[in-house]
Amino acid sequence: MSHASLPLRHFLLALAVVAVWGTNFVVIRVGLDHLPPLLFATLRFTLVLLPMAFIVKRPPVPWANLAAYGVLIGAGQFGLLFVAMKGHISPGLASLVVQTQVFFTIGMAMRINREPIKPFQIAALLLAASGIVLIAAHGGGAATPLGVVLVLLAAASWSGGNMVARQAGTVNMLAYVVWASLFSIPPLFAMSLWLEGWPAIVKGVTQADALTWAAVAWQAVGNTMFGYAAWGWLLARHPAATITPMALLVPVFGMGASALLLHEALPAWKLIAAALVLTGLAVNMLWPKVRAWRAAAA
Repeated sequence: MSHASLPLRHFLLALAVVAVWGTNFVVIRVGLDHLPPLLFATLRFTLVLLPMAFIVKRPPVPWANLAAYGVLIGAGQFGLLFVAMKGHISPGLASLVVQTQVFFTIGMAMRINREPIKPFQIAALLLAASGIVLIAAHGGGAATPLGVVLVLLAAASWSGGNMVARQAGTVNMLAYVVWASLFSIPPLFAMSLWLEGWPAIVKGVTQADALTWAAVAWQAVGNTMFGYAAWGWLLARHPAATITPMALLVPVFGMGASALLLHEALPAWKLIAAALVLTGLAVNMLWPKVRAWRAAAA
């Protein structure tokens, strides 16, 4: 996770993005106090689309690609994540388990490109999987089996979205996310109507206080507009191998903020599970760099 090749200002910007993405799990938890989860997700993507569609041009990608990304990220990743976080898993553990999208993405890429799995990837997957098993076994009030399964499904949807975005080629990621939101909103609102019901929607909107609306706004402004714009800007100026490992800090900020602001307990089993998952992610991300560095030094 070296930042030697990053100017300090760029490193601090990357740190700010991962801090926003990590602490956002606490913000989601606050929003869920008053809003049903699928309605919350609908409002999140509505706030991303409505102001920004008038500001950023639609990226030059097929509508079908935007639709696939919008449904996978909107209804899949965030719909499932928000439902899980409504009493089924704590924010800290959700921020950790959803990072398994890395391994789902590798699996999908290998299936599509027919690439053989490498030994270091097997080791990384086993480490992370053992951490997830530990969470499922010890979860108790912090994570129910349903909560773990829902977040794993959210991670799989996220990785599907990654594969779709990769097919789009090099695009302005902020514009891509904004226009894909057009396709996130209808399925989320339809599911909210069907599963949560109109009375719950009306009650959620009318009872929402300033803090709840701030949580919704933060989803759009901090998490999406600032996060994607800044991350895209950094990736345009530095190799992905320099920027991407910073994402390992997302669950660190997620668990830290949850412990600090929501008093989420951090017993030994949770810290061990976090260490296993993060080590698995680190091995997967950094091993090729270490091997290249050793080859160059030899």
